Amino acid sequence: MRTIGVVTSGGDAPGMNAAIRAVTRIAYSKKYQVYGFERGWEGLITNTFKPLTPRSVGGIIQLGGTILHTLRCPDFKTQKGIRKAAKTLAANHVDGLVVIGGNGSFSGALELSKITDTLTVGIPASIDNDVYGTDETIGFDTAVNTAVVEIDKIRDTAISHERVFIVEVMGRTRGFIASTVGLTVGAEIILVPEVKTRTVSILKVINENSVKGKKSGIIVAAEGIGDTRALAQEIEKKTGSEVRLSILGYAQRGGSPTARSRLLASLFADRAIELLSQEQGGKIVGLKNGKIAVTDLKESCEKEKPLDLGLLKLAKVLAT
Repeated sequence: MRTIGVVTSGGDAPGMNAAIRAVTRIAYSKKYQVYGFERGWEGLITNTFKPLTPRSVGGIIQLGGTILHTLRCPDFKTQKGIRKAAKTLAANHVDGLVVIGGNGSFSGALELSKITDTLTVGIPASIDNDVYGTDETIGFDTAVNTAVVEIDKIRDTAISHERVFIVEVMGRTRGFIASTVGLTVGAEIILVPEVKTRTVSILKVINENSVKGKKSGIIVAAEGIGDTRALAQEIEKKTGSEVRLSILGYAQRGGSPTARSRLLASLFADRAIELLSQEQGGKIVGLKNGKIAVTDLKESCEKEKPLDLGLLKLAKVLAT
């Protein structure tokens, strides 16, 4: 193997740059050259890339986002687009491809791997933390800490004005961010897509808390549960409490990655390059029970990562 390509695809996550840096420098230590394909899968379709060297990736470990840029690429969802990407890899003699991204990126990598001889290894980077095959993704810890900092500030206002705040966090259709954030900020209620919660149950908790003397509260809701604005209005109408909605939004996707996200980026990259140097492809690297592990790319794409419902149970006890 002489040439390794790297691509960042899908939603950006803090720590992607740390992963690019690690992939490049570890590959160079093994005498490989590295090409960085730009703007996600589009770079493979349009043959747009730049050589990456240990010097060109200097000073990026602390940066959020991705220096290779990323965007959604509808063309890559077509067979024509995938064939173009395969031709690009062949034309540039790319022996191994490191895909840094989440579920959507890995699904694309799986389809590409079916029609190319280029070995593919995935590095899970997604704030949603919903990739099967790893207990934690690059960027998840940073997104959680960003949300915690903001909600701690909101709690001050909630107490001062004796209000209930619904804070909507990201996570698409999964509740990994909401469950972890809710537990760590001491939320009275956590709402996730995996557990259907009736409004009457939410009202019951708020009323019970009022009887206990709680005059304020924090409800952490995953964006995938539905219309949080309508929920806020309904709670206010039926409880008489002042209810405010705060949507944290894209701030969770940006910012300087935490030490944890940088560490995982470096460890995942090290194992990814090791796999490619052993001529192993069709894999993703991840963290399982505190150790770096490897999962088949196909298995990761086909299976759904379960949410730890124990966090919700513990949070409920701690919120009493």
